[in-house]
Amino acid sequence: MRKRLLFLFLVLPGVLQAQEAAVSLQSSVAAAVDKVKPALVRIHVVETDYSEGREIKYEISGSGAVIDASGFVITNHHVAGHAKQLKCVFSNKQEVPAVLVGGDPLTDIAVIKLQPESPQTYPVATFGDSDAMQAGDPVMAMGSPLSISQSVTLGIVSNTEMILPSWMNRWGGMQQDGEDVGGLVKWIAHDAEIHGGNSGGPLVNMQGEIIGINEIKMGLAGAIPGNLAKHVAQKLIEFGHVPRAWLGLEVQSRLKHHDMERGVLVSSILKDSPAAKAGLKSGDIVLKINDLEVDLQFQEQLPALNFVLSELPVGQPARFLVLRGAQEQTMEVTPEEREKRESKQHEVKEWGLTVRDISMLQAKELKRDSTDGVLVTTVRPGGAAGAAKPEIREKDILVEVGGTRVKNVEELRAATATITANATEPVATLAVFERKTEHYLTVVKVGVSDLKDPGLEVKKAWLPVETQVITRDIAGLLKDDALTGFRITQIYEGSTAEKAGLKVGDLITAVDGEALTASAPEHYEELQTFVRQYRVGDSAELVVLRGAETLKVPVALERAPMLEREMKKYRNDDFEFTVRDITFFDRAKERWQEEQTGVLVDEVKPGSWASLGELSVGDLLLQINDQDMTTVEEVRAAMERIAAEKSSFVILKVMRGIHQRFIELEPKWES
Repeated sequence: MRKRLLFLFLVLPGVLQAQEAAVSLQSSVAAAVDKVKPALVRIHVVETDYSEGREIKYEISGSGAVIDASGFVITNHHVAGHAKQLKCVFSNKQEVPAVLVGGDPLTDIAVIKLQPESPQTYPVATFGDSDAMQAGDPVMAMGSPLSISQSVTLGIVSNTEMILPSWMNRWGGMQQDGEDVGGLVKWIAHDAEIHGGNSGGPLVNMQGEIIGINEIKMGLAGAIPGNLAKHVAQKLIEFGHVPRAWLGLEVQSRLKHHDMERGVLVSSILKDSPAAKAGLKSGDIVLKINDLEVDLQFQEQLPALNFVLSELPVGQPARFLVLRGAQEQTMEVTPEEREKRESKQHEVKEWGLTVRDISMLQAKELKRDSTDGVLVTTVRPGGAAGAAKPEIREKDILVEVGGTRVKNVEELRAATATITANATEPVATLAVFERKTEHYLTVVKVGVSDLKDPGLEVKKAWLPVETQVITRDIAGLLKDDALTGFRITQIYEGSTAEKAGLKVGDLITAVDGEALTASAPEHYEELQTFVRQYRVGDSAELVVLRGAETLKVPVALERAPMLEREMKKYRNDDFEFTVRDITFFDRAKERWQEEQTGVLVDEVKPGSWASLGELSVGDLLLQINDQDMTTVEEVRAAMERIAAEKSSFVILKVMRGIHQRFIELEPKWES
């Protein structure tokens, strides 16, 4: 008993302290969450990518936090930087549309702005000092993993200067729009659980302050430091982009066997760059920039150095103290403003291409003297440019079309509009393009052609049934190896075959006394081919086996219904779907009554506005914006009105099987 009391006396204080610590942590977490949660948003994005000559649209989700009461939200560039549409959902389920203010691929930070119907003041999450964070500090990851409702996970800081391993850098590192994110970012590593959808959400300290923006997961999670994220967000809000200095100077860590104990090794100087004009050379050791001593011995030091270089005032000379050989010398480098490495892509439907302008940095990498021309990024198989001889390929550069030089995408669009003006068919156009050091001419049929009216086939007689061949296997099991002909599988309702008394399961062995010989699946056309020799309205006498009976059944032959390939079609290139008029066979298959109207959806392009709205092949399109649709020409007229008005939404009513549903399409029109 005394030993037990002694044990309790010794252990109880420790247990109580642990319980108190747990209660204190729980209280701190709850208080921190309460500060941030009202400003936390789930971001629904319609994003664009470019493939096979098309702009592809798809849906993703991410997280973000309001950082300004007027509605500015911080998130990742890879979440919102290529957005066509943005919607933010708060923890109280309020949904607010948003627009992209600007994205910075170099740090993977973006800012979007909420667009409520009327001005509002929003709750704000504040930034803490990310430089004050240390390994072991508790942190919370807040966001919407897997696009579910907002959540919180708890962990600790594992490392305050996580970088990508060197083997990843050999394969280009982590790229965003051609930029190396690791060039400016040292991630705060932590073990709070994150998943897809957490991207762009805040990493929060126990005071409820943002100290990072979650971005990656490589075993450990990685957050962009809050101080860097805040700096970039402020620039995006002010300018729409992040102004940075460019020197054309490339550096690397000092070599292991180098005898220098300080400084930065210059690895490369780009031709005609500010650094080249100042006289810097590969192999120089930079010791100071202005009055700041610089050092690059370890890869972890590179992001800080790159930040110093990027923040140099554009147009103002910067002093570089350089060691060349045994001599120190000072050089003045006047930075220029850094351009984006990659410009925005565009789809040019008339050419079947996606293209972009050539940036200054790309021009240098392509060893070109200017940025003139349009860089081809993807080609549509079988499209206008892809079908040309010689064909235009990815990475080719268009420099002239129809005798007009084109310096950029805008000029290509203008030249294309001139070429196709008043044309009803694609126009054969001479195009000049460059492929590395070669210079090509080709002829491209530029333009988007309408679907052709297929015309009507000559209508012949038709027996209104569906059949299958009586194969040798079937004949054997029917105990008549010599049996040939057809078994009726379907009789069309209200047809002359039904009126004549034919039944499903009847075996047709002869027509007007002539025996049918079909005995294998490939003979499936024999019966209807025989019937087509008659005139519409003629009567044919069928020899029919029904059980043990042999019957002679006269049937009046009908006019063959129009086939699917004969129906008019309409293709809408804005929403990228195709519809056609419905056939007799569609009605029979779906058991639609004669009064059923609508047009059948024949194709929906993946990654289109129609696909995003979940329009599906096989849907019967009943209405567009409450207007009944009975023919493809009515669909054409309705969609042309929508395009002319640039409607912000389109509501389709469709029938899918036995169910009806409304589909809401929300396009983003090109301005």
